[in-house]
Amino acid sequence: MHADKGFALVLVLWVLSLLMIMAASFSLTMRRETGVIAGITSGAQALAAAESGMAMAEMMLMNPDQNKRWHTDGNIYQIQFLDALVRIRLQSETGKIDINAANQQQLQQLIAQIPIEQERQTALVSAIMDWRDQDDLVNIEGAEKDEYKAAGKLYRPSNKPFQSLEELQMVLGMDESILKQLEPLITIYSGQPQVDLSQASREVMLALGMDAALVDQCIELRRQSAITGTPIQSASLGPGFNCGSGQSNIIEVIAESRLENGSGAIIKTVVTNNQAAGGAAATTGALPFQILSWKREERADTSLFSQDKDSLVVTPNAES
Repeated sequence: MHADKGFALVLVLWVLSLLMIMAASFSLTMRRETGVIAGITSGAQALAAAESGMAMAEMMLMNPDQNKRWHTDGNIYQIQFLDALVRIRLQSETGKIDINAANQQQLQQLIAQIPIEQERQTALVSAIMDWRDQDDLVNIEGAEKDEYKAAGKLYRPSNKPFQSLEELQMVLGMDESILKQLEPLITIYSGQPQVDLSQASREVMLALGMDAALVDQCIELRRQSAITGTPIQSASLGPGFNCGSGQSNIIEVIAESRLENGSGAIIKTVVTNNQAAGGAAATTGALPFQILSWKREERADTSLFSQDKDSLVVTPNAES
């Protein structure tokens, strides 16, 4: 009899232990699923806020009051959507270095911004030129099909203009790290051999060898112009320094959102403003914007919320 009671007690203890383990496992699973759902919800909210920033940018580019239109010279606009803070940067593509139209000297100035050996810089410039030219002649330290074959590549240069910035990573000697550093400075949409300095960012102007002090003065003049809605008075910067500001018709728009819980989303797009300068959309009723590229960034090497971008914010106290 006592043995039966002892066995029953042990059995009860085992059952209770099993139930406790099952309850703990269920609780852990529920906490994990709740965390996943919360993460998905926050991600969706952040993405929606970033998309709202894109819509706001398009609306402000069409503002009938020219003095109130958002500028496309690299300034950052900040707005509040419910519990999300959104920063939006508009940058003219004509204010960047076109890798299809830039000459060798411009490419050398561009690649010189990358902290790599001089020999590698020279080889990279030549390889870029070999990729985009129409022949199989090798520039000094460059690379054509034989060099790609020797390097174990299963492809060869296209011998035509770059179709995307991502294609640049296929150039012999290029890697993801270098491309990430070059991306804010380059474009394939300008089609112009010269950079429009009146729309160029601080980074581009410095890459072109312009005086840093004058560049900083120009950036502050642009910021004040965007805040006050008045034209830039740049005569004090000296002759030959084109510190204009305003709007362009081919624009990169970056919208980055940040929620109170730390979640965020980044959208990068390049659009053509068909209404700029009396474009066809202004008279034919066509869509005001044409999307040339659109992508969501999973991470940002340089966030619009970083401290070095705070000085570019022109609407830090904008209303919702």
